[in-house]
Amino acid sequence: MRVKAVRSACALTLAAALGLAGCGGAAVAPPGHGSTDGTKAAASTPTRTDVPAELRDVAMQRPGPVKTPLFTQDLLVYSQDPLPDDVVAAVKAVHGVQAAEQFSMASFYVEEQEVRYAAVDPDTFRRYTPAATAQDAEIWNRVADGEIGLTPTVRDAVAVQDDSVRMGNGQAPVLHIGALAPLSEQTSVPFVKAVVNERWAPKLHMPEGNALLISTGTFDPAKIQPQVQALAGDKATVQLLGPARYLDPHAALTAVLTGGSVAQALGSFTYTVNGDGSVNPDQRWIQQYIRTEQVPILGAVRCNKAMLPQLRAALQDVVKLHLASAIHPSEYGGCYVPRYIGHDPSQGLSFHTWGAAIDLNVPGNQRGTVGTIDRRIVQIFKRWGFEWGGTWRYTDPMHFQMAQLVAVR
Repeated sequence: MRVKAVRSACALTLAAALGLAGCGGAAVAPPGHGSTDGTKAAASTPTRTDVPAELRDVAMQRPGPVKTPLFTQDLLVYSQDPLPDDVVAAVKAVHGVQAAEQFSMASFYVEEQEVRYAAVDPDTFRRYTPAATAQDAEIWNRVADGEIGLTPTVRDAVAVQDDSVRMGNGQAPVLHIGALAPLSEQTSVPFVKAVVNERWAPKLHMPEGNALLISTGTFDPAKIQPQVQALAGDKATVQLLGPARYLDPHAALTAVLTGGSVAQALGSFTYTVNGDGSVNPDQRWIQQYIRTEQVPILGAVRCNKAMLPQLRAALQDVVKLHLASAIHPSEYGGCYVPRYIGHDPSQGLSFHTWGAAIDLNVPGNQRGTVGTIDRRIVQIFKRWGFEWGGTWRYTDPMHFQMAQLVAVR
């Protein structure tokens, strides 16, 4: 298993891979206050002065050596809202639960790629990761310092600049990649692809404490899943993380989006999956957020209500500038199309699932091409807060997705 911490040229343990902002010789803090069941004792954390100034309000004390025992990843409780203390306590008391770790979890998008990430206590969460990852102190030091840790596959898939990742759209924070390491065993469902420390959670507008990772050790987690689901409530889902659990059509999953004002406007939902890679968001969310309305040129479209005013305004400008003939209604590829990217669950949810993206002039604007769409159309959509897929690393020139909120008068 390959574990790689991204270090600066001044690091003593490995050759540089990605540069680090600042080469301070930070002292390793004493072991943290996490316990074997994920309970954290209250403690004030002094401000770190040995990290770059922009990270001082998020940096935590470094965790020190990993504590034992390490735990398996067996069940994931994931809610749209913070999990109440009494629910967490009740779940921990269920017979068969060996240990449980509460943390915050959500998703952001880099171009088309969904990245599900966790905001964690590095000292205690590391005990639920693969042994090589848990034991590599440098990985968790970098997360404690305020940087982001990614799985190697995600690092290769997402667009990065200066070894950093923007955590969503608009004015979302940009985090330096501090470490690359697997966060789940190869035989298990990879429930997160990135980690930051828990001080980032409020800054990234995450529902704090909305996830609970459960270890059952040698006990079969499937036997307690219904009981845990009953305790968690109808706004939470309970997912089995063991081998061959991935596309269970009966299992409900949760989607929580962060990364800027757009994310907050689109809402969160639970969903089930189909064998063809499409998904079924819950009816409550559909009724609250998805609308079918008339817009210029295209006629009736079914989209997220947050995007419709900007879509309508962009198309009105297209008409005003006598460019309507450049958009072909018969080649419209849809807006609200709930599915995984490429119908592949390993790629994450498509932004179409949120009803916040549209595909135009599909035949002449296929993936990996420069596309034939009129660049004046592109500029109009950009002015109205849309990101165009034609500039992505793997181009998608038919695709426009909502990237920022723009007031429509």
